[in-house]
Amino acid sequence: MKIVFILTFAFLLSALQACEQPPSKLGQEENINLDQKVKNGELSVAYFASGCFWCVEAIYQSVKGVEEVISGYSGGESENPTYENVSRGSTQHAEAVQVFYDPNQIDFETLVIVFFGSHDPTTLNQQGPDRGPQYRSIAFYSNDNEKSVIESVIRGLTESSTFYAPIVTEVKQFQKFWQAEDYHQEYEQNHPNNPYVRNVSIPRLNRFKEKFPDLLKESH
Repeated sequence: MKIVFILTFAFLLSALQACEQPPSKLGQEENINLDQKVKNGELSVAYFASGCFWCVEAIYQSVKGVEEVISGYSGGESENPTYENVSRGSTQHAEAVQVFYDPNQIDFETLVIVFFGSHDPTTLNQQGPDRGPQYRSIAFYSNDNEKSVIESVIRGLTESSTFYAPIVTEVKQFQKFWQAEDYHQEYEQNHPNNPYVRNVSIPRLNRFKEKFPDLLKESH
């Protein structure tokens, strides 16, 4: 009985651990290619923070019209943040994602709807088992139109009483995005048997898929 308890406790502990540990994703050429597509108007970029970036990256990767999603850090003032110091909550940054999308296939408002429909925006500095300011909910805007869209969606959700508690999402002007370490990129896809991925990330992704089947890529 004691052995069973110890094994169960160890499993739960590992399942509830927030994002951590170790293949690579975007090389310099790919980054340059994405930046060029943005300059050419082929792609637009949006930024969101809603808990562990492993989870958020996988959700946006499943959405049609989204070409690439990068995990990183944003929302703070510190230069060159690392996972270690962001995890300690010492940088004011949140785990965030950079979403490259085709504006001819999906608009910014739909990305905002995905954002609010895939996490709990009423929990301050917490998302699921992950706690701390690095997991806070932030919808970033790069211009007045994006700010207006975010505020309009929040207003609609509030008036319809979609959530049982007030929305605490920060509506924040985008300043800078810092790409996270390579091993964090496409983490859910590359580590499907990780306990956190199995018990937190994949269930969160599946809940999103059930809620928004019309937004999914055919591969999903």
